[in-house]
Amino acid sequence: MRARFSGPGAVEGAEAKFDFWASMADLGALVMRSGAPQLRLRIAAALVLVFVGKLCGVIAPVMLGDAINTLSPIQQGGVAVGTAFVTLAIAFAVLRLVAACAPYARDAIFTRVSQSTMARAAVESFGHALSLSLDFHQTKQTGTLSRVIDRGARSTDFLIRSLIFNLGPTFVELILAMGVMVVRLDWRFAIAAFTTLVIYAVVTFRITDWRLSHRRDLNTAENRAAGLSNDALMNYETLKAFGAEQRLVDAYGQAMGDYVDASSKANGSLNLLNGAQSLILNVGLAAMTVMAGMQVAEGALRIGDITTAIFLLSGLYAPLGMLGFQYREIRQGLIDMEQMVSLKAIAPDIVDSEASKPLPPASGQGAAIVFEDVSYRHDARSSGLLGVSFDARPGQTIALVGPSGAGKTTAVRLAMRLLDPQAGRVLIDGVDMREVRQAELRRAVALVPQDVALFNDTLYANIGFARPDAGPDEVRAAADAAELGPFIDGLPNGMETRVGERGLKLSGGERQRVGIARALLANPRLLILDEATSALDGPTEAAIQETLRKVKAGRTTLVIAHRLSTIVDADQILVLRRGRIVERGTHADLLAKTGEYAALWRRQTRES
Repeated sequence: MRARFSGPGAVEGAEAKFDFWASMADLGALVMRSGAPQLRLRIAAALVLVFVGKLCGVIAPVMLGDAINTLSPIQQGGVAVGTAFVTLAIAFAVLRLVAACAPYARDAIFTRVSQSTMARAAVESFGHALSLSLDFHQTKQTGTLSRVIDRGARSTDFLIRSLIFNLGPTFVELILAMGVMVVRLDWRFAIAAFTTLVIYAVVTFRITDWRLSHRRDLNTAENRAAGLSNDALMNYETLKAFGAEQRLVDAYGQAMGDYVDASSKANGSLNLLNGAQSLILNVGLAAMTVMAGMQVAEGALRIGDITTAIFLLSGLYAPLGMLGFQYREIRQGLIDMEQMVSLKAIAPDIVDSEASKPLPPASGQGAAIVFEDVSYRHDARSSGLLGVSFDARPGQTIALVGPSGAGKTTAVRLAMRLLDPQAGRVLIDGVDMREVRQAELRRAVALVPQDVALFNDTLYANIGFARPDAGPDEVRAAADAAELGPFIDGLPNGMETRVGERGLKLSGGERQRVGIARALLANPRLLILDEATSALDGPTEAAIQETLRKVKAGRTTLVIAHRLSTIVDADQILVLRRGRIVERGTHADLLAKTGEYAALWRRQTRES
């Protein structure tokens, strides 16, 4: 059964089921679209080298056995070395060399394909993840999505090397070796070799499955110890303030004790596995040697055939030494790849239609935004928006107010086409947003959120993120328009100053100004301010509001506000409650109605 899940968090840490052949089909399709240069030629050459290497590895022991059989005793008690022996011995050495070097040549040819496959898997999964809906990203577990992508991509390289170039060729070598045994030795040698390897594989798989619980316990103990250590070091001030050093040390010591116990069990089971493998292989080798010796004594075989039998079986043993590890890792690799494939099977909610059309040319006055009887209901809520209609003419400022959960943020996401309405439609400049290409729509709309998230990069990179093709003069002009000029000039590195993780090296007001500068650089038709100043102190908010009043010129603005004092100059104020517009009008009109807006105004004024 193929692994299927509703989101990355659903499979993290779970024992997902997988279909081996379906996974191999997925892997093969991924290899074929990897884009590696001379792809088919590289695949063919690698497979040929695999077969040639294994064939040489099987024939080489035959050459050595024949060489030994050419030796003839002499009167002084030694043996005579003839030309045939020298020739066969050289042939044995050459074949062994080819068998040893074939994997190196194969890797040199195929590495580009395996690495391209891994890169293609990562890029496709990353691109698909970015295309998924806002609801998907809001419900995913933190960090899980990146692990699914990373593990899935790395699993492709491991599966190719382990299955196609290790275990697969080992079975080919087994078939070739059994054929040589039947032809040159005796069919019973082939049965003995096959039986030994089957017993070896069954015991290895059974013990490895049993060891999985020990590995899980070991990983759990290791994670717990690491978690305690990280938490203590990150919250150093808190534990010092409460004098909890010894308490944390004791807990860490207990966790390390659990790790020691789990590690001892894991290592003990590993030693058991290695001992069982060695026992089976050496018993099989001893049985083959005894059988060959008896055949020589009976005159059915010659002395060199003993060497052939021993070398053939030893050649099969070599790649099986890591079978337990590879079995466990291959199974996990299949699960990792299936999780990645399942992620890519999740369809994005917002897609461009085949009949997508361009936006009409910008008027320079802002966009015309129309909500026509728009409804949207969230899965996790009783309501989102219910039959909302309003229109914003170019250059107007529309404000949305209301209690939490009233539908304000839903309206903003619909205006940005992060969501599609379930009923009704949203138009921009007379065109249904669902009929506009997303890339073009994103260039026409810019958002300044309440909490501006910045990349751990320079001020220049963060402002220029809105328009990668913008030049230094344009980026600086946007920064000056957001009144960041004096701040930037006072920094030692100016625009090249790094802002830290999520911009935490900047104050709240500075981050807001960077967000405004980024939006201005995009030069949008529609500017959305999502509670852009609600978390700031009074003086900072007043300064940001003054900046926003300047940047609204020539743009249509959609504002979400909790503080009504920031929207008194809006052209239209919409009061939302439970997904419906219950009041609309200008600030003066709504105060005159003495309704919900007026009550909210009086309450905020009284609190002030």
